[in-house]
Amino acid sequence: MKVTATALEGVMMIEPQVFADARGYFYESFNHQRFRELVADVSFVQDNQSLSGKGVVRGLHYQIAPKAQGKLVRVVAGEILDVAVDIRKTSSQFGKWTSVILSAENKKQLWIPEGFAHGFQALSEGAQVLYKTTDYWSAAHERAIRWDDPAIGIDWPLLEAPIISDKDRSAPLLADA
Repeated sequence: MKVTATALEGVMMIEPQVFADARGYFYESFNHQRFRELVADVSFVQDNQSLSGKGVVRGLHYQIAPKAQGKLVRVVAGEILDVAVDIRKTSSQFGKWTSVILSAENKKQLWIPEGFAHGFQALSEGAQVLYKTTDYWSAAHERAIRWDDPAIGIDWPLLEAPIISDKDRSAPLLADA
């Protein structure tokens, strides 16, 4: 497993070692001991999976304490632009964002610790996203920030109007969250 820091402190790109031959490929998508040694000492309690059509934007989602979540995100089919936004009020990077392309082909994963909002844009038809979380989903602690907040200024690669849920469309700006 290769771990690379991103522009945001704590957000890490993870690339597995892939073994390929004439039969196909094999890789270890998660190993708790290696993750704890190289990335973070956390435990995952829930796996979530979503399917999105091309142009769908989901997010920016997070949960507040005491149910804050870290997320380990990967794509099992298709391709997405995955985005993390620093929402730690005491951070020198507050309101900054980073993004990476995650795809079934590149097999990369993104670790997004507590204190960050998460969102993505589906770049392919049928983008299937799988992510592990460090705490259970809680409606009472769930929050969102507008995906197009100009104060954050995420450079989404939109070619046309995105497909967005009513809930995400009505999310507050970061300044009001």
